[in-house]
Amino acid sequence: MKPLFARTDRSFLGRWWWTVDRPLLAAVFALIAFGVVLIAAASPPVAERIHVGQYHFIIKHLIFLVPGLVIMFGVSLLGPRNIWRLGTVLLAGSVLAMLLVLVFGIEVKGSQRWLQLPGFSLQPSEFVKPAFAVVAAWFMARQKDRPEFPGQYIALGLYVFVIFLLLLQPDLGMSVVITVIYGALLLLSGFPLPLIFLLVMLAAGGLTGAYFVFDHVRSRIDRFLDPNSGDTYQVDKALEAFRHGGLFGTGPGQGTVKLGLPDAHADFIFAVSGEELGLFFTLIVLGLFILIVLRGFNRIMHSGDMFTVLAAGGLLTMFGFQAFVHMGSSMHLLPAKGMTLPFISYGGSSLLSVSLTMGMILALTRRQEKSGISRSGISCSSVAASGGR
Repeated sequence: MKPLFARTDRSFLGRWWWTVDRPLLAAVFALIAFGVVLIAAASPPVAERIHVGQYHFIIKHLIFLVPGLVIMFGVSLLGPRNIWRLGTVLLAGSVLAMLLVLVFGIEVKGSQRWLQLPGFSLQPSEFVKPAFAVVAAWFMARQKDRPEFPGQYIALGLYVFVIFLLLLQPDLGMSVVITVIYGALLLLSGFPLPLIFLLVMLAAGGLTGAYFVFDHVRSRIDRFLDPNSGDTYQVDKALEAFRHGGLFGTGPGQGTVKLGLPDAHADFIFAVSGEELGLFFTLIVLGLFILIVLRGFNRIMHSGDMFTVLAAGGLLTMFGFQAFVHMGSSMHLLPAKGMTLPFISYGGSSLLSVSLTMGMILALTRRQEKSGISRSGISCSSVAASGGR
């Protein structure tokens, strides 16, 4: 079969095609395809319950998917310097929007996280995650190049400020994601392990404090540890869906347990996968997430650019951790948490944010002829994962 572009093609798109990680790109499109199938199957009962058109959610998902794909492709064309610039602008905009949320935001289930815009609701905290990963990575990498530059302290201050804004909403789940991203950046930057252990202890202390401060956090943890202590209807239904699906599932659109899942199209779509696609195809979905994360890390570990290593590492950690929390919640391996499954769950802000995130990952994992060793001590081969400066 004739390739899309010849290897000698030096055009803009030709260079992109031969430097982008095509297997990773294929895995992303496979997830997108699974998402379309599952939302089409899971959303009609939800639409019926809230008295909107049967295809309301799948149509809106496809509408958001179009700009999402454009964003992912456009961002994947950028080099590391422009990724940093984009992250800086995105962080400034996200922080401003999060401040506006505190004044003008919509309150849903006791949390004020959304801004009402014409046609849809925007959740700014979805965009602060990739922006924080990129900007904090730049400050840390800058300190590697110039030891006198207080990059670690600036990144710490940025982390504290973002967490403060999230807890005002409150959004503990997103705070945990930001904390995991920050921890990954510290680990990849060569931060001393004893200090990382100390920060882990502080994070555990913060989570313990949240248990006593926030009633909804205490309720979820209590129900996870002791199902008899409260309502576990959604988790029980999710587990029933997995059992009903068996090895090969009931077939797309044929599930019945999903009819009793209030958030089947979003927070519990992995359970719909278990019922309608069965264990076999659900493991394929899981494998795609693992492939993306491991392949991404494999690419950046050959890079001689510390910013590329940190930024892509933080973004991959965010992507993988979010999937882990969603799946773990659906299978009662973690306390229930309303977190979307990247590229698969319904949600406009989530889809646009994860498309932007994957565009950054694809950009930072592109290959370019390069040699040298980074100041961090990470060696690289003549083929390094970098988008060029």
